[in-house]
Amino acid sequence: QALLDIYTIYKKFGKIDGISIAMVGDLMNGRTVRSLSYLLGKFDNIKIYFVSPLCAAMKIDIKNYLKKHGVVVSEVNNLRLIASEVNVIYQTRTQTERGTSFNRNDHGLGYFIIDKTILGLMKKDAIIMHPLPRVGEITPEVDDDLRAVYLTDQIKSGLYTRMALLKMILAPEM
Repeated sequence: QALLDIYTIYKKFGKIDGISIAMVGDLMNGRTVRSLSYLLGKFDNIKIYFVSPLCAAMKIDIKNYLKKHGVVVSEVNNLRLIASEVNVIYQTRTQTERGTSFNRNDHGLGYFIIDKTILGLMKKDAIIMHPLPRVGEITPEVDDDLRAVYLTDQIKSGLYTRMALLKMILAPEM
């Protein structure tokens, strides 16, 4: 997943170095955000905003790894505060099967849903990504926005990334 996510970001911006990304939702149990964070640590001038309630915050091992690799990390609990500052919003679902439990509609915990309000705050060239499936963390009207690439570019990137990996494994001499 992290490889296709990096490829999606690269296709959109023509680079990885220098991007800023908000990773939103269940960061403690979300495997995709952990892998993507690790991979982003290999690039220069990266800024990551971890946006989650305290009960689903990114684990310390990833934060320590990122710090060691010079990634600027900020933790907030309100996507509205930083939506205008990022190139990428990477939304995740709540991993209930892995024990996470919080109500995204309880704004006492923070604000973690992508809706029309967030669209209005975002940069014109920013993108919204999601590893899918989604479960209410992105409202349906967001799907039609050109910045929502989770049902278009991100899926295509998955196809091409998997094809390239299979080719490298099964027919490296070609």
